[in-house]
Amino acid sequence: MRQAGRYMSEYREVRKHYSLVEICKKPSIASEVTITAAEALGVDAAIIFADLLLPLEVMGLPFHFSAGEGPVIERPIRTAADVNVLTTNGAPELGYVSEAIAVCVKHWGDKLPMIGFCGAPFTLASYMIEGGGSRNYIEVKKLMYNQPQVWDELLRKLNIVLAGYVADQVKAGADVIQVFDSWVGCLSVEDYRKYALPRTKELIDSIRATGVPVIYFGTDSSTLLPAMNETEAEVIGLDWRVPLDEGWKLLNHRPAVQGNLDPVLLFAEWDELKQRAKNILDLADNRPGHIFNLGHGILPLTPVDNVKNLAKFVQEYSAQHRGAAAGKR
Repeated sequence: MRQAGRYMSEYREVRKHYSLVEICKKPSIASEVTITAAEALGVDAAIIFADLLLPLEVMGLPFHFSAGEGPVIERPIRTAADVNVLTTNGAPELGYVSEAIAVCVKHWGDKLPMIGFCGAPFTLASYMIEGGGSRNYIEVKKLMYNQPQVWDELLRKLNIVLAGYVADQVKAGADVIQVFDSWVGCLSVEDYRKYALPRTKELIDSIRATGVPVIYFGTDSSTLLPAMNETEAEVIGLDWRVPLDEGWKLLNHRPAVQGNLDPVLLFAEWDELKQRAKNILDLADNRPGHIFNLGHGILPLTPVDNVKNLAKFVQEYSAQHRGAAAGKR
């Protein structure tokens, strides 16, 4: 996750000439950044370079990135009137993301799977309402609790745009779509089931109808895993706060799982990092359906050699274990 980022010198060089949004909107640059990162790291799949918030702009909600503060929504949603003016016919305007995917697919052919992605309706709605990052999600929960019909209408409109957006990514060659619910961990199980799950399942159903599998990922969400399982996503992402085997058990071993190394472990000495990665692979215990990944995105200043060495170690250790398991049979 977040394969290309501020930890890579190649990406920092590109950022000298373009803003983050400009990279997203230029398919030639977005595809170059995607290809450079995936090939430099030696990973088994590439995730397209884009930003979660791009759909907000085509709905009539401008945003910009503030230095050191992340995204800032210029006119946060607070009322029914704010929701009513949002448009839902703008997904084609996001075609630059699909164009970048198509360039990557043409470059790799069948050699490397391509991951497209979008934000989950709860997380995108939260950004729209809070206006940026949040600690307590007060404005989000006020709207949810006090104006549930307005909240649901906001999620309904988001899903219309997101469904078209990801369908275009699939048409361009994306092999799987990852749905990021980065802020969902702020919810209790009761609130998740009431205010997030129905519309999340609606979106995931629409993606699966395109014929590709879905990876559904939330942060700080171990308490929500049984409920998240009800989305029927083929893969559920686990963050680093829950042991891999325990998280999988909470999911009744129905889906595949993705995860779940703490991104900060990439700053550790190699012996420690290697041991912790090995522990995760051992917890998977050769059960089919584990995608090794971080428990969230790579952080700025991460030592690139650690990322490369980690990818190589996971590939080699997994191959050894598959061979040993086959020998036992």
